[in-house]
Amino acid sequence: MASMISTDPSFSATARLLPFTRFSNGVVSLRRFVGPLHVGLLNPTFPRTLSLNSIRSSRFITAAMATEQSAKVIDGKSVAKQIREEISAEVLKMKDAIGVVPGLAVILVGDRKDSATYVRNKKKACESVGINSFEVHLPEDASEQEVLKSISDFNDDPSVHGILVQLPLPSHMDEQNILNAVTIEKDVDGFHPLNIGRLAMRGREPLFVPCTPKGCIELLHRYGVDIKGKRAVVIGRSNIVGMPAALLLQREDATVSIVHSRTKNPEEITRQADIIISAVGQPNMVRGSWIKPGAVVIDVGINPVEDASSPRGYRLVGDVCYEEACKIAAAVTPVPGGVGPMTIAMLLSNTLSSAKRTHNIK
Repeated sequence: MASMISTDPSFSATARLLPFTRFSNGVVSLRRFVGPLHVGLLNPTFPRTLSLNSIRSSRFITAAMATEQSAKVIDGKSVAKQIREEISAEVLKMKDAIGVVPGLAVILVGDRKDSATYVRNKKKACESVGINSFEVHLPEDASEQEVLKSISDFNDDPSVHGILVQLPLPSHMDEQNILNAVTIEKDVDGFHPLNIGRLAMRGREPLFVPCTPKGCIELLHRYGVDIKGKRAVVIGRSNIVGMPAALLLQREDATVSIVHSRTKNPEEITRQADIIISAVGQPNMVRGSWIKPGAVVIDVGINPVEDASSPRGYRLVGDVCYEEACKIAAAVTPVPGGVGPMTIAMLLSNTLSSAKRTHNIK
């Protein structure tokens, strides 16, 4: 599986996700949210303050509440925890019913510390929900044939329901050839051309959707964000996040624009969006001036920037300037603690779905 925080070929992430302290201003904190979030409805004459009682009694939060410092925090860490609990219950139910436990296999080539960290986190995540994990760790100088042999073995193993190859691979290997070797029925990363092709076509259903884009849409759903008919802008067009995110938004009947490195006037285009998904790996690129009041912002980027005050010598920021976004947007994901935890949660979800499909369980 590609790095869950690398969204651009030019970006090499070296940091792992860290715990995030959620901000609460007493008006629209996460713990008080009880209903759908409606975007694109900003009324400039709406009062700038609301009583706490009126907020508690409301079944929704409108974009008119996106006044200064009042953007809602979309807590991916909390949502991912809830999803894992749901998966754990399903895994246990499946085990009790037919004696089968879903299995996820990971192939790691080389000794990159960041890749090793991601693999270790995936293994822990599997254990936390009762999914069996399998791992093959090959040396940096392993041949492409050795990797293909490991994939073939897992393709034929009935106890394995999902296979992912940790990216990036060593430079002497053909990444496309290796990823295509994973049977589509176990392509829990969702990167197989047939899965992407089905995702792009109306009336077709992919067996799996790429994990990070799937996590973005899941956050919008779980926070009740209305997507149908809204203007959405995806910043970035990578195969891992940007392109499939745009396809998913289109499936939800949004009107979608993609902003990329060759786009003219990206700020002007982005400012028209009710929903923004940014996945370019450029720290604080999206400023407050890029955001329409009341928009919902999903920040996929996670970028280390130098910080002498930090014990690590750096801190993590997103593609979006969080402080500025909080003053304008209706809701925004933090970094870390937003999209990142959702990626692994969606990987577990895809693995469970694969096992259920294999054994004809609805």
